[in-house]
Amino acid sequence: QVQLVESGGGLVQPGGSLKLSCAASGSIFTIYAMGWYRQVPGKQRELVAVITSGGNTNYTDSVKGRFTISTTSFKVVTLQMNSLKPEDTAVYYCHARRLPHFDSWGQGTQVTVSS
Repeated sequence: QVQLVESGGGLVQPGGSLKLSCAASGSIFTIYAMGWYRQVPGKQRELVAVITSGGNTNYTDSVKGRFTISTTSFKVVTLQMNSLKPEDTAVYYCHARRLPHFDSWGQGTQVTVSS
């Protein structure tokens, strides 16, 4: 089992920055990829960024060049979000993919971009 706890959400003005953190505990050694998803009411949860055990990263097109995902051995995964836009407003969820094929989710943290 892996437990994920997010922090760092909040209210920010357009153009501002926020840094989300996700602390993992439990069987961290089983994790081979972690990422951040986001969801707004009435829409499907979408992948924002992912990082693999090999250090490879991938981002959804709308956040490329603005968001950066990083990790320290999957103990903590951060999402640095710069140049935030109102359309980035969502609940952000931390996700871990574990061997052999299990998923773990955090409880979510609200990010609101508004003036």
